Amino acid sequence: MRAVVATEPGGPEVLTVVELPDPVAGPGEVVVDVVATAVNRADTLQRMGLYPPPPGASDVIGLECSGRVAALGEGVTDWSVGDEVCALLSGGGYASKVAVPAGQLMPVPEGVSLVEAAALPEVACTVWSNVFMVAGLQPGERFLVHGGAGGIGTMAIQLASAFSTTVYATAGTPEKQRLCADLGADVTINYRDEDFVEVLTADGGADVILDNMGAKYLDRNVRALAEQGRLVIIGMQGGVKGELNISTLLNKRGAVIATSLRGRPDSEKAAICAAVAQHVWPLVADGQVRPVIHSVLPLERAGEVHALMGAGEHNGKILLTVAD
Repeated sequence: MRAVVATEPGGPEVLTVVELPDPVAGPGEVVVDVVATAVNRADTLQRMGLYPPPPGASDVIGLECSGRVAALGEGVTDWSVGDEVCALLSGGGYASKVAVPAGQLMPVPEGVSLVEAAALPEVACTVWSNVFMVAGLQPGERFLVHGGAGGIGTMAIQLASAFSTTVYATAGTPEKQRLCADLGADVTINYRDEDFVEVLTADGGADVILDNMGAKYLDRNVRALAEQGRLVIIGMQGGVKGELNISTLLNKRGAVIATSLRGRPDSEKAAICAAVAQHVWPLVADGQVRPVIHSVLPLERAGEVHALMGAGEHNGKILLTVAD
């Protein structure tokens, strides 16, 4: 199979197309002929040697894909060869074939092409598991997502809006703010010249905050919480060590939760995928939620896409297609 790998830790230039042995479906697994994959910020960290795959996962970068089932492992009965699917992966997406636990396959939602479906698994599973399953966002609550124009942000805005919450989103340019508003954000905040803490506290605080910044925003996020608010940290773009005012958190009776999707047991990821297919895919089918795709490029241009992502000028997801 063809795959893109990092020959050594480094910049986008270390990504190289190589030939690797085809994966074999083990018990409970399927092999997927990949049609498209998507680039995530975690991929850039893995390329730099900062985010190794969990034990047993493929060393090939890539956390999601879409394609067709090519082979079934022992015990797999819910899928057939030729089924069109999208999948949440622990690794291996930047390749023409990938082996994946059957529980992490999902059908392609109605109204979405097979290529477009590659933009959905990672963001849908991340947002649904963290915002709804962990933080328990409820209709009528106030929700803040940082980086609203990114892949996670565009999905979070749409899902939170679909469930009748008041949605706040931070973004770095007026263009990105307009995108957030178009997707359903009630209030957009330009983090370059506005203080999201002031905006949220003036409205009573956020019941749930989804944060990809980590240390840099820790204190400000806690100050922006409402009473009994829940802060869910899913990234470390702003560093790993922060200072927390426990008194502020106690006075708010708040919660700070940190979660990671990639390293969870297969059984947990299967439960998340099943919940996404049940709750999110119908919203995609009726047009309330859509994949936001910045561009689609061939797999061989993965290095160019990593450079584009590093510049932070894209909106939504960037896809890589695998030619037959």
